Amino acid sequence: MKAAVILFPGTNRERDAERALTLVSRARVSTVWHAETELPAGTDLVLLGGGFSYGDYLRCGAIAARANIMGAVRAHADKGGLVLGICNGFQILCEAGMLPGVLVRNAKLRFVCREVNLRVERADTPFTKAYRKGEVLKIPVAHGEGNYTADEETIRRLESEGRVAFRYARPDGEIDETDGPNGAINGIAGIYSEKHNILGMMPHPENYIEPEIGPTDGRGLFESLAAALKAA
Repeated sequence: MKAAVILFPGTNRERDAERALTLVSRARVSTVWHAETELPAGTDLVLLGGGFSYGDYLRCGAIAARANIMGAVRAHADKGGLVLGICNGFQILCEAGMLPGVLVRNAKLRFVCREVNLRVERADTPFTKAYRKGEVLKIPVAHGEGNYTADEETIRRLESEGRVAFRYARPDGEIDETDGPNGAINGIAGIYSEKHNILGMMPHPENYIEPEIGPTDGRGLFESLAAALKAA
């Protein structure tokens, strides 16, 4: 498995992402600077990590979405390649038009940094096969603009096409938008593209992978990717 981690000015979670990919997925990881125009040959997965690309000026992810490398990322996805956007990476994918909707200020206008309960909505994608549908994970979040929103037709389409990946939930798996950390519509914490080869999510699974330092609920995502690419 070959993975490319995209580095923008202001990205600060690339090391965490690289460690998760190498430790759990056994991937060969390349760091790709935003000004490049091509991905390394043979790239299987592109990861856009968390942070504050370009200082979150204009809108979160808006400048990074127009970086040189995004043309190659889009071409990779168009050919069926896997793309994972975490936190700021999710924002970038939405701003680039690779995922629908937008991430706006948290409902209470505060930066949120804590562990949340996350319900797995489906377990048949390259990102989630190591989980069970309906399983509740504990994963941390760290964002000020994680409030997912979209027009009614887009939300209807995401729901009807099974493109909601994760939802903020109670420990028992019940969904109540008021319990979420940011006010996201329908408790949406992550979504897929139409072909389910692009995943954008606000929580940070890469931070929960090592039993020596904490919970390991994030490992399943990286185990899923490794298994999916091995099978392919």
